[in-house]
Amino acid sequence: MNEFFDLQRSDGIAHLQLNRPERMNTLAPAFFPALRDAVRALHDEGRTRVLLISSTGKHFSAGMALEVFAEGPQGEAAPGAERRDPHGDAQRQAVGALLQMLDTTTPRARLSFQDSLRKLMDCFNALDEARFPVICAVQGGCIGGAFDLATACDIRVCSEDAFFTVQEIQIGMAADLGVLQRLPKLVPQGVARQMAYTGERMPAQRALAVGLVNAVLPDAAALLEHAFGLAQAIAVKSPLAVAGSKLALNHARDHGTAAALQQMTLLQSAIFDTDEMARAIEAWKGRRDGDFEPLNPVARF
Repeated sequence: MNEFFDLQRSDGIAHLQLNRPERMNTLAPAFFPALRDAVRALHDEGRTRVLLISSTGKHFSAGMALEVFAEGPQGEAAPGAERRDPHGDAQRQAVGALLQMLDTTTPRARLSFQDSLRKLMDCFNALDEARFPVICAVQGGCIGGAFDLATACDIRVCSEDAFFTVQEIQIGMAADLGVLQRLPKLVPQGVARQMAYTGERMPAQRALAVGLVNAVLPDAAALLEHAFGLAQAIAVKSPLAVAGSKLALNHARDHGTAAALQQMTLLQSAIFDTDEMARAIEAWKGRRDGDFEPLNPVARF
């Protein structure tokens, strides 16, 4: 548990729940490495079979905290900007560090900007690269940076009151944490471009129609119940087969068919396990959940 989210684990399912509803679950600078480290720790230990990301309150997340952009180069309040940060000096230091990253006034600053942005992108890449599927359950607004997060997940489901928006265009910047790269692979190009250029809100039923989400549920309670049911359906499958399927799907998404098929020959030769298959077939025929060993942990250096 930290100031941004709660993380609980049970029966192979990890549940990460954003927990700042009083601030509309805005994403403060320290949120990003906290998310990255939590996801990569789950990846490395090998026991998580599926990760569910949900939220609390009216909105999933209002995206990056706008006070970040309302402060001066050293973290001081910009003229006319009222400081609303309740976390004091630590939060101001984090904001100041982010603003220093955003400096593009010199060639040296721009070079550092690029490296810093890659590190920020990597915080959401952790979701895409995890060796378990990630389900994102969205209620209310999924705005700006939160939409980048959602597109990095394997599966999205939402409540009837949900909406999605590329908010960055409204504040004069291009979205830069992955939504412009991932969204066109989830929905038609024209739909992705309209969202990126206009910042308009996509409501839940439209998101279902274009394939951005897999299901729309009546309310937040029904959403969480559905998402947990989906997570449980994944968690009882062979974690080796699920991890291999995610690797294959991600590679096919990012490469041509011939290259993806070649990768599949190497991947299948690495993960083909007749003992695992025998257990899966026995469970399937017996109409029960399979009994599978977790994945091996990943060594940390």
